[in-house]
Amino acid sequence: MNYFSSDFTLGILGGGQLGKMMLYTTRKFDIKTKVIDPSESAPSRLACDDFETGDLMDFDTVVNFGRTVDVLTFEIENVNVDALETLEDEGIKVFPSSKTLRTIQNKATQKLFYRDNDIPTSPFSRFAYTSEIKDAVDNGGLSYPFVWKSAQFGYDGMGVKIVRRYTDLIDLPNVECIAEELVPFKHELAVIVARNEDGDLKTYPVVEMEFHPEANQVEYVICPARIPDTIAKKAELVALRTASAFEHVGLLAVEMFQTQDDEILVNEVAPRPHNSGHYSIEGSYTSQFEQQIRAILNLPLGKTESTVAGVMVNLVGAEDYTGDVVYENIEKIMTMEGVTPHIYGKKQTRPFRKMGHVTIVNSDVNEARRIAEEVKKTIKVISATNTK
Repeated sequence: MNYFSSDFTLGILGGGQLGKMMLYTTRKFDIKTKVIDPSESAPSRLACDDFETGDLMDFDTVVNFGRTVDVLTFEIENVNVDALETLEDEGIKVFPSSKTLRTIQNKATQKLFYRDNDIPTSPFSRFAYTSEIKDAVDNGGLSYPFVWKSAQFGYDGMGVKIVRRYTDLIDLPNVECIAEELVPFKHELAVIVARNEDGDLKTYPVVEMEFHPEANQVEYVICPARIPDTIAKKAELVALRTASAFEHVGLLAVEMFQTQDDEILVNEVAPRPHNSGHYSIEGSYTSQFEQQIRAILNLPLGKTESTVAGVMVNLVGAEDYTGDVVYENIEKIMTMEGVTPHIYGKKQTRPFRKMGHVTIVNSDVNEARRIAEEVKKTIKVISATNTK
């Protein structure tokens, strides 16, 4: 099929920053795109050929949108999977598939998938409602501490909480959930696996993730991970096993723990471009966003090796600010060598909202990490009004 400078149309469900960065590639290749998002001010609105607003969880909205494109993908998991199944039945190509998304969308189902496919993961219990957890603790079936996760609709630190005592459960929503054993890990790692329809597979280098202790959001992504080659190889093999089990088409970001005993446990996966791959825009031969387009259109996969060490810093809204966004000291960080800011186009900031990221590239990963900390201390995502 001729994708380039033709009437072929790629549809994207979701118009957030991941969609916007995928559109860097479709504009480069002159591939026609159509995007739908609930927000009229979505970051992708200016970069696609056609943009419309609509509820991604509404069956009819997604089906009607999908019927107007040749291949459909998504940049967010919270979409109507029944609609994707219907479109597949009608002959519309949907990548990653509805089957993959249905498994991943529910964290309980996702964990059961790992167990059924002999993929290493932390022990867990599944509950229909959070209120059932107290009985499990009282009966000895569960003990503190553990990680509570909402089975559905959790993202960016939402729907996740470390529970150390009974009072930590009090304000949690009474929803389907899982309780995972708290893993004492050395590092949180991630590997992005790309696979096209022909079954060609490529992995990006293992990255190391450092998290914000309160917001449970990634603060730094470091590539390459500062771990021994034997551990990196083990993580890569676990990621490939996971991708093979899903038989996905597109990108699969596999987040993992390196335990104190140097075992590798899968934490979660995301069937789309991922925060852990943002460094690749400046740091890799082929960015994760270009690779996603190549994979879902069954084009040859690009080279995944890094050209240089890279560290990514997330730009999130400062705690005490809500309103029209101001990027304080952005000019200062742009004077630093190897520093590139990416601003997502969200006009309103609020505490911990992802507003952009900054990539730092350097021949020395430790120097890149040092500069990243300087960047983090310098730039502030605020508004004209302090809400305190």
